[in-house]
Amino acid sequence: MDEAASIPQYKLFINPIVLKELRRDIWIDEPVPAQLIIDGKRLEIDVAYRGSHIRALPKKSYQVSFYKPKKFRGSKHIHLNAEFKDPSLIRNKLSFDFFADLGVLSPQSRHISLILNGKVEGVYLEIEAVDEHFLTRRNVPNGSIYYAVDGDANFSLMSDLDKGTKKSLQLGYERMVGGAEDDYYLEEFIFNINTLTNEEFEKEIQKFVDVDQYLRWMAGIIFTSNYDGFVHNYALYRNGETRFFEIIPWDYDATWGRDVNGKVMEPDYVPIDGFNTLTARLLHVDTFRKQYRRLLEEIMNQQFTVEYMIPKVEKLTQLIRPYVIQDPYKKQDMDIFDQELSVITKYIEERRTYLYRNLAKLD
Repeated sequence: MDEAASIPQYKLFINPIVLKELRRDIWIDEPVPAQLIIDGKRLEIDVAYRGSHIRALPKKSYQVSFYKPKKFRGSKHIHLNAEFKDPSLIRNKLSFDFFADLGVLSPQSRHISLILNGKVEGVYLEIEAVDEHFLTRRNVPNGSIYYAVDGDANFSLMSDLDKGTKKSLQLGYERMVGGAEDDYYLEEFIFNINTLTNEEFEKEIQKFVDVDQYLRWMAGIIFTSNYDGFVHNYALYRNGETRFFEIIPWDYDATWGRDVNGKVMEPDYVPIDGFNTLTARLLHVDTFRKQYRRLLEEIMNQQFTVEYMIPKVEKLTQLIRPYVIQDPYKKQDMDIFDQELSVITKYIEERRTYLYRNLAKLD
């Protein structure tokens, strides 16, 4: 999904009576039939609102499931995100592309212009669904995929939500790809994270997780400052050939200097050593902690610099700016949109300073 000089236009058609009902009750989860025109091709689809708290926002986000044909460009589903709380509309994409640069499996995304029943709805981010087709497109082995659906996806035996012992080791996860037999491997993984002795952990954990990939995912969170990233905003993929678990990032709009409400984020908001049980145990091992430190320094020398990132920010903002001007939900905030380049620049500079000052914690 490479950028071009302009962004694609998607025309969505929903029966006005059905649309009125959707707007009356935003918590309807059942998808409704609709049509989507992309590049002149008319597609029969099912569409539903997506997200939880974001449904209450004036600009809605959508999940699209292709019905006729069953797949379009190799996908059964796509997400159309409004990115309403992000004044720049680019943070999610900037983050996904950053993770990919670090060697982490990451969704592809691109900005589009959405028209709903003839009315301009503005700039959206089309995000690739993380499913079996996500794996096929990358030519990686089939395997199970679990979505981390709440704070109980913390790799712990203790619940973040109930503040007690989990009744099930599957709490916090929803299986999206795979069968019931895969649940055993997820439970075994979490059980071992929490019960291996310090002496056993360094050797045994490498039978369950790709440690280098996990540390790269950790670094991605640390550099983008996704506060929820360690316990929520990810998918867990178990490679069917290596049998290793890997993590795929998801929902990264509250990053690069702005929090979930779009407010400016302090540069020390997310600690350098992160949080969740697996992260803590990995960093307790000298070998892994030093590997993590080397990785942070390498990325700060290469990818996490103003010189590397800001041209990407400029390219994305210049691409979508003509369409943001026409976005009925964003056009009144063009002055804020135009300041986002400096907000992200300042964030990178200040975050680098914080990280350099705290590298000693990893000695």
